[in-house]
Amino acid sequence: MLVVPNRLIEQMNAHVEKAYPEEGAGFLIGEEGEIREIVALSNSREEGARHNRFLFTPEDYLHAELKAESLGLNLIGVFHSHPDCPNVPSEYDREWAQPFFSYIITRVDQGKAVNSRSWKLLEDRSKYEEEEIKITVVE
Repeated sequence: MLVVPNRLIEQMNAHVEKAYPEEGAGFLIGEEGEIREIVALSNSREEGARHNRFLFTPEDYLHAELKAESLGLNLIGVFHSHPDCPNVPSEYDREWAQPFFSYIITRVDQGKAVNSRSWKLLEDRSKYEEEEIKITVVE
């Protein structure tokens, strides 16, 4: 199970809605099974491919690692959107994924975030397993 505060779901949704019709993406920071912060990033993929692909630069990764370290936390995953298509991992997603990371994919239809699902890649990289998202309200 992946525990996510409601405010972070709202931040992720706002980021991917703003990126629409392109994919929006970022990193998840926290502790095993609990997201505490996100790092929303620009999609560095070439312009013609951003509608169905995202890319982080090495500098993006370093920025997220340093933020996590400054908070005493770790990178625990990635979030991204699937504009106008199901929020299940694609073969491309599987090829670029890392085992042990959580991958939240948000479906965005006509510019509006519809729902999010989380996935973990098996250690042998053969397939993903869906993990439950528990949204908490933190004041």
